[in-house]
Amino acid sequence: MERRTLGAAALEAGAIGLGCMPMSWGYSASRRHGEGSLRTVHAALDEGANLLDTADMYGPFTNELLLGRVLKERRAEAFVSTKCGLQVGDQHVVVNGRPEYVRRACDASLRRLQSDVIDLYQLHRADPDVPVEETWGALAGLVSAGKVRALGFCAVDARPRETPRGAGRAGRGPGRRPAGAARYAETIHQLERVQQVFPVGAVQAELSVWAPEALETLLPWCAARGVGLLAARPLGSGFLTGTLTPGQGFEREDVRARHPRFTAEAMAANQPLVAGLRRVARRHGPEVTAAQVALAWVLAQGPHVVPVPGAKQARWAVENARAARVLLTAADLVEIAGLPGPVGSWD
Repeated sequence: MERRTLGAAALEAGAIGLGCMPMSWGYSASRRHGEGSLRTVHAALDEGANLLDTADMYGPFTNELLLGRVLKERRAEAFVSTKCGLQVGDQHVVVNGRPEYVRRACDASLRRLQSDVIDLYQLHRADPDVPVEETWGALAGLVSAGKVRALGFCAVDARPRETPRGAGRAGRGPGRRPAGAARYAETIHQLERVQQVFPVGAVQAELSVWAPEALETLLPWCAARGVGLLAARPLGSGFLTGTLTPGQGFEREDVRARHPRFTAEAMAANQPLVAGLRRVARRHGPEVTAAQVALAWVLAQGPHVVPVPGAKQARWAVENARAARVLLTAADLVEIAGLPGPVGSWD
């Protein structure tokens, strides 16, 4: 698989990664199977999708423990990305950016991952009660101590409340959504502050055909500074794969059960997006899928962009990794840019 370079540390990772969160957190609990998840991670590494993205809060902790079982055997093949900054309680999640917590969290993650170094350590959320420079300084100290190779920042800002049909396009140009330009203003302000303390290696933000806001200001900020962008949810939490049926329902703990874009009505209204991806896929051969076209679109947004699609099953990890072989033409990109904007609020 093609390798892509992230940040000033010039760390290389496969062009497509593996989002490990669904194996332990956020999605259907009945479909989480430890041994199957292990096979999924092994399958991704076999395909060259070596960036394994996790966090201490996933589970909590169980996702890192699962990865540790793989890394014990295959650490040299993997690019390990994990996160700190969020603590999970019984009924709540607390943001914690205190330097002493950051140091403890790193040591605990290293133990669970059965590794002596983390390739990319990301700040999951900035703590509003702690100056972000203090938190970032503690993270930089972990690099100096040899426990971490590079630092990353997760970008989270308020979403546009609504994108009416026809109001946006999944690409650059006149049809792009005007709300995207303002979405990451606070994140960029924080990035400018922490960049003065220690270089940012990568920023993780949602980027997909139905959520292209990062293209407006965040990706250009990264590109101008040689910072990588890890594209979270590049398959739209599964919708862009075309494998979800409107009205199918989700288990209670599945985040999509409360997501306005996953109501039966919104899913039905957004089918033209999937149909358009399938149309492009057919031109590339009978084995190419809508999901692979969606990932190829993300890859086409820049040489430092690495999509990290989540997967619980080995076959999906393999399919996602092989999207790196799909090279979209200029005509394909124009067609995708012309697809209808998604229906449904993100609130």
